Amino acid sequence: MSAAVASKKRKRDAEDAGKATLTLSTQPASQVGPVLASFPSLEPPKSTPFKCYVQKGADKSAPFETQPTIIAGEAETVEFFTADGPLSSTGCSYMIGVHDKRTNTTTLRPVPLHVLTRQVKALKNLKPIEVSTEERMAQRNNLGEAFGTKKAKAAIRARERNRVDIDAMKNVAGHLQDTIMQNTETLPTAEEAKATADSSRLIPPYNADAQTPGDVYALHDMIPEAEFNALPISAFKSAKSDRDRIALLPFNRSDWLKLQLKLVYSAPKLNKTELKLVYYISTMMAFFKNSRNVGDKDALQQKLSGVPPIVLDGLISRFTETERSTNKPKMTPQTETMLLTYMFALCLRVEDYAADVETIAHDLSMAPTKVMNLFKSLGCTIKKLGPNELKERGLPDSAAETKRAVLKIPLEFPKNRVKRARR
Repeated sequence: MSAAVASKKRKRDAEDAGKATLTLSTQPASQVGPVLASFPSLEPPKSTPFKCYVQKGADKSAPFETQPTIIAGEAETVEFFTADGPLSSTGCSYMIGVHDKRTNTTTLRPVPLHVLTRQVKALKNLKPIEVSTEERMAQRNNLGEAFGTKKAKAAIRARERNRVDIDAMKNVAGHLQDTIMQNTETLPTAEEAKATADSSRLIPPYNADAQTPGDVYALHDMIPEAEFNALPISAFKSAKSDRDRIALLPFNRSDWLKLQLKLVYSAPKLNKTELKLVYYISTMMAFFKNSRNVGDKDALQQKLSGVPPIVLDGLISRFTETERSTNKPKMTPQTETMLLTYMFALCLRVEDYAADVETIAHDLSMAPTKVMNLFKSLGCTIKKLGPNELKERGLPDSAAETKRAVLKIPLEFPKNRVKRARR
């Protein structure tokens, strides 16, 4: 054999000597095997014996590394045991290899990983000392004073200043309770507070015990009898068409008034009360539209030339307030609300207590939601009428899509919403 051939053989044998063969263990997968343990805080002596325990009722035919096991061992002064059972992860697994130098083979076997904690035997039976809230807060304040920022230290001192001394309050608690009882004796009850709130509502006088919608708001509580008798309707007799009749109204740019006047004259017999109501509502709409002129009575009378002076004087006296500086009447937000609620109560009477909200809002150039809220303040609910309700009021089926304010019995007013205080 030449020197070159012998050199290549020795080199190949040296390379093969550095390689090892990997094989998997042929033992049953469920057989107890090695365990990989981690000791994060304290390592036990090498001579410490450990035992492996399996949970009762566990499937012992399952692979050993997946079984619910714990590892426990005991040294002279410390006990070691698995903290939360073997760690399981879907991303990785652990294996231990045993290398045989004779055959140059490494045998691999899957193993569970246990993280062990410890318990000092001398402290095992001692219970931890309970720390009160005051002690915990004091310790927290000490840390804040030592290592906190200026802002944190200022907050600690502010809490100390605002802290209430409970022991000092014991002597005055009885006195405070007596004082509170004395001061609350004069407070109104819930029923009295409700009655006071109802009496201060910006609506016409009402009968809370009414059995029918027609008995809630009396006619002459909304229109004084003298003004009602003075309403001029004789001119309507000479009018030959709907256009001529509409022209006689103080406010004739209202679709709602046009429809109601047409319905009054389409009845088999003319109802003078209904005609006077339509005329008075028209006067109130005209008064509302000319609210800026209420301080100049002559200009207002010129705008509402057909309205009797007694009616105009009544509107001014009930729905305006006198300014101190000029001594002239002026419509305020409160008196304007009063005017609208009186007007809407009369609209309910004309429309059989189911008023067309959207048409009235359009005629007054107001937002429908505001008009709906004013009708609700009268005790109405806003809804669309069903077939039976339409038939009772003689309305066509096409009116089913119209939102109407319906006065309900028993009378119930909307409750005031209580706003939560912002923190």
